[in-house]
Amino acid sequence: KRLGYMPVMSPKKTFIDGASDLNTWILFIQYGCCFGVELTMGNAAALYFKEEFGQSTESAAAIASVFGWMNIFARGLGGFMSDMANARWGMKGRLLWQIMSLVLEGVLVLVFSQCKSLAGAIGSMAICSVLVQMCEGSTFGIVPYLNPKVTGTISGIVGAGGNVGGVAFAFVFREYDYAGALAVMALCILASSLLTFFVSIRGHASLLRGRDAPEVMERRLRHRGLSTSHQVEISETHEKMYKTKGCNELGALAAVESTVHPEDRVYGKMAPQIKGKLPKIDEMSSSDGQHPDPAAS
Repeated sequence: KRLGYMPVMSPKKTFIDGASDLNTWILFIQYGCCFGVELTMGNAAALYFKEEFGQSTESAAAIASVFGWMNIFARGLGGFMSDMANARWGMKGRLLWQIMSLVLEGVLVLVFSQCKSLAGAIGSMAICSVLVQMCEGSTFGIVPYLNPKVTGTISGIVGAGGNVGGVAFAFVFREYDYAGALAVMALCILASSLLTFFVSIRGHASLLRGRDAPEVMERRLRHRGLSTSHQVEISETHEKMYKTKGCNELGALAAVESTVHPEDRVYGKMAPQIKGKLPKIDEMSSSDGQHPDPAAS
């Protein structure tokens, strides 16, 4: 804050900026249709298997727990897929993955509601759970881009959408039988996917219009161009230099690394074009045994 790198905003302005963004409320609704579904299914699945398939309480609870076990990997997988789509197509890729995961989620909820066999119901529920959690990861893959200055506020609002969705779907299950409630929930999910077409983020292309800003395209192309097998492992070089010559050599390498644009540092690796700038280990010490000036390196 003292140096001016961190913007100072009042809590009131932060909340207003986050809450006044239409994109925030679109993701609020969509998160309600994925995390809200998870909350609802966690509460209703055991009763569903007990009443619809005649399972004991213990057996129904064990089957229903499958839905939660998918959390081990599926949410992270959804975020990973969003990142991969972003690397290839930018924000449009993230939005395409968002709409795809919501549509697939809605379809699987419909399939689950129509299953008449126990094996089919368990299988469709497991796949549905994977898609529900992947959609959660996909949603929060978009959140940081809406307004970086108020990401915390936006994250809180979007996250609250999951709880609101869980409460809303619980009322649906009170008014309809299981098949009807699941069908209504599926239709809500499918309808929420259409809202993705209205997401418009400054500097990024939307699904229907706009183009990525030049700096956004440059960063994406740079990232894709640097993801090769010819990159230099900075961490390994640091460790080798530390063991061989001492801390001053680390300073020399840090001086070189500091000249690299932050976007050029991919998972701790440096671009091939920087390789020639790195001082060789054997050349790091001068003839008189003194360490070189890091700035000179």
